[in-house]
Amino acid sequence: MPIVRNLGRAASQLLQGSGCGCGISIVPVRCIGVSPRQVASDASFHSVTFSESDHPRVLITGGLGQLGVGLAKLLRKRFGKNNVILSDIRKPADNVFYSGPFIFADILDYKNLREIVVNNRITWLFHYSALLSAVGEANVPLARAVNITGLHNVLDIAAEHNLRLFVPSTIGAFGPTSPRDPTPDLCIQRPRTIYGVSKVHAELMGEYYHYRYGLDFRCLRYPGIISADSQPGGGTTDYAVKIFHDAIKTGKFKCYLRPDTRLPMMYIDDCLKATLEVMEAPAESLTMRTYNINAMSFSPEELAQEVQKYVPELQVTYNVDQVRQAIADSWPMNFDDSNARRDWGWKHDYDLPELVTTMFSYLGSDSRIAQAN
Repeated sequence: MPIVRNLGRAASQLLQGSGCGCGISIVPVRCIGVSPRQVASDASFHSVTFSESDHPRVLITGGLGQLGVGLAKLLRKRFGKNNVILSDIRKPADNVFYSGPFIFADILDYKNLREIVVNNRITWLFHYSALLSAVGEANVPLARAVNITGLHNVLDIAAEHNLRLFVPSTIGAFGPTSPRDPTPDLCIQRPRTIYGVSKVHAELMGEYYHYRYGLDFRCLRYPGIISADSQPGGGTTDYAVKIFHDAIKTGKFKCYLRPDTRLPMMYIDDCLKATLEVMEAPAESLTMRTYNINAMSFSPEELAQEVQKYVPELQVTYNVDQVRQAIADSWPMNFDDSNARRDWGWKHDYDLPELVTTMFSYLGSDSRIAQAN
């Protein structure tokens, strides 16, 4: 295993004992992925501060998911095309590949990820690689590897190279014993999915690295995210995207949740705006490392009624998927995001009617919609 020398007064010490670092040592040992390294007890890591003429060098992992491409577009507009690198293990579409820098990056390959950070002088890292709730339950070993082991690699690299690190969390980080309406930032968290467990783990590990090593870790708990330019990806809230595609294509929609299942939701533009805002917020304004953010809360029935204003003949049926329903029943009905609004000025732009209008404007004007309008 590669061994990295300590900084400062521990520069001459080398890692001793087993790879897990479980022996007694004055210097705390972190064993992350396949590359253990020591960090001096007095080590302090801080993100680079940027002047008006400088921009962060950004890496986005898991960039071909629902949020990565949109985030890259937003960040490239702000920081310059060549300062934002999108990465994934999948082949990108032509429009994504030619829109800006794209590289292959496997978060389970510690050495490769570390080389990417060093060779491209990365200063900000957005870690979006994860298996979502329903997909994760279908393949727990893979979800455990991607969502937890991959996170460990990212945390270790971010601390070693002084990165500002963003890791998204989710409504799935809460469980059936959490307060549901509203759910505050700090409360009991006992999720019952591997996805949720991995997100609680991410929140706590990021906070620990911040207080123990000074890592500039920032995290938002996303509600269900709705966007027009991505297909449903296996999440429990994906019905709120699928209904628009089905309304336009077939005029029929079959929902896998009960009509009264209320969950917090957000349009993707608000989500990306919040992500950039929290990353740019002055460190002294942040009173916590993980914040709830929210925009609206609705049920499938309420969403269907709003959609039917544009597609009156839309036929909605309910065929409840017990696995996804159980997941939804353990999640918050509404987020309390007052801390985000107070600390760094979070404010959403889209409510439910505006969300529906925007989705249809992006997805095209089918004849049914034209008639409704």
